[in-house]
Amino acid sequence: MSRQRLAFRLNYTVIIVALVVTVLDALSKLWARRVLATHAVHVAGFLWWRLQYNTGVSFSFDRSGPLVVTIATVVVALAVVLVGVNARRGAPGVGFGLLIGGGLANVIDRLAASPHRVTDFIAVSSFPVFNLADVAITAGFVVLMVVALRGDKLVAR
Repeated sequence: MSRQRLAFRLNYTVIIVALVVTVLDALSKLWARRVLATHAVHVAGFLWWRLQYNTGVSFSFDRSGPLVVTIATVVVALAVVLVGVNARRGAPGVGFGLLIGGGLANVIDRLAASPHRVTDFIAVSSFPVFNLADVAITAGFVVLMVVALRGDKLVAR
């Protein structure tokens, strides 16, 4: 096997995007826990800031139990990280960074809380309440799907 094939190409865009998402999400959740603890805030139209805690996964799905969800989230996040840090430059790097940052942000929030749950605060009409990490995960998935559907490679070879 050649040296080039064994080379590991770390994509710094993935790391930077993931760190920015993680920090912004943590700050937004801190704000939400302080400002929205006693009342919801109507933003505009069907958009509200409303504090809610979630023991399930993104957008309040699967409330089977915080331990099961935390373990599953960590396993999926590790798999995404292992693939994502070797992402191609450009859109794949941003997509993986969003996925990793969102996943990491929710895992940190869940592990830091007692009981283990995630802080959600963005309410849009009757859709389940969510947070910035959920938005990043969804956006990252969409970016990677568009790249894949265009026929472009997601990881460097």
